[in-house]
Amino acid sequence: MRTLIISDLHLGSVTRSDLLRRAEIRAPLLATLEGVDRLVLLGDVLELRHGPLRDALAAARPFFEDVGRALAAGELIVSAGNHDHALVEPWLSGRGEELEPEPLQLEQLIEPAKASPAMQRIASWCSPARVSVAYPGLWLRPDVYACHGHYLDCHLTVPTLERLSVGAMWRLLGRSPDSFERVGDYESVGAPIFAWRDAISRDARTGSVLNGLATVTAWRALGGSGGAAAGRDGAVPEMAGPLALRRGAAGRRLRTRALVGAFPIAVAALNRAGIGPLRADISPGELRRAGLRAMGEVAARLDLGEAYVVFGHTHRAGPLPADDTEEWRGRAGARLVNAGSWTYSEIFVTSTPGESPYWPGTCVLIEDEGPPQLLRLLQERSQSELRPVLV
Repeated sequence: MRTLIISDLHLGSVTRSDLLRRAEIRAPLLATLEGVDRLVLLGDVLELRHGPLRDALAAARPFFEDVGRALAAGELIVSAGNHDHALVEPWLSGRGEELEPEPLQLEQLIEPAKASPAMQRIASWCSPARVSVAYPGLWLRPDVYACHGHYLDCHLTVPTLERLSVGAMWRLLGRSPDSFERVGDYESVGAPIFAWRDAISRDARTGSVLNGLATVTAWRALGGSGGAAAGRDGAVPEMAGPLALRRGAAGRRLRTRALVGAFPIAVAALNRAGIGPLRADISPGELRRAGLRAMGEVAARLDLGEAYVVFGHTHRAGPLPADDTEEWRGRAGARLVNAGSWTYSEIFVTSTPGESPYWPGTCVLIEDEGPPQLLRLLQERSQSELRPVLV
């Protein structure tokens, strides 16, 4: 059986960075589906942080209709991530309405109609392909496990918005991630945050703080002033870039310097408050290493052993040829593979097509044997071809 995995489509983004809403970008993916038995969408399929579910579904419908036709008699498996947790929330919340539910396992296979009304609509668009839902992940082979990877936020040392949110929640609940060893432990601190965020975005678009755009601006300024070197991670990614300093006026430069000076102090305060451990290092290399350490920790705590663990979430594809393969080994032996993303952000990439590991358009191909293969379908596309056109 041949399985293709893609992650982090973020269909419905208000910035229109969700490339697969565009027919000309879908074309190479649809062509790659020829001879594929199943396609796995590994979470953050929809962008529900930016606004109502109806808007994201409207943007996503052409993609699902095209995929259904391309797969024909094949299978589409959808998993949920932190940006589209609402796709499985009705099923999760309904599990314990009458009887105490069984503990969540590494793989729950759910019929679309039971997962959520949104998944039922998506399944109807995908005809004639068969559709199922897997959460929080699924076994593709006895030695290959795939999940979105948002549980890694519980062990991340970079102070992202998601990391601070789960840190505050575990402090509120009195549950340290040092004690986590089951799927339900991670859900206990993540699900309340996702439900709160979904409630806010249900009827209208959210502001820049909740949709993440304000965070991007702040981190770009921090990285620009901090002189973070791109290294083998190509451009300084979303949370670190020089654009703000180059474009900013004198007043903006002063505000940036103040932000940079305050940042280590703020991180130290968060650590004292019990939200950490966090580090003030936001260089591209540390972003990569921190994400891999955190995902390796999740794999160890969920007892995935030496399996290949395919995930997304961080948008950083790998391992790529120039990467240190030892960094991509979890502490208990898991072999990590990141599916990258299908979203475009100029501050993630260099001007050379495909140079940055954050370049969009990565797939992971799983066959009956052998290691997962990374396919970079948009590697030859220029920035001008990928850059969103706002309407």
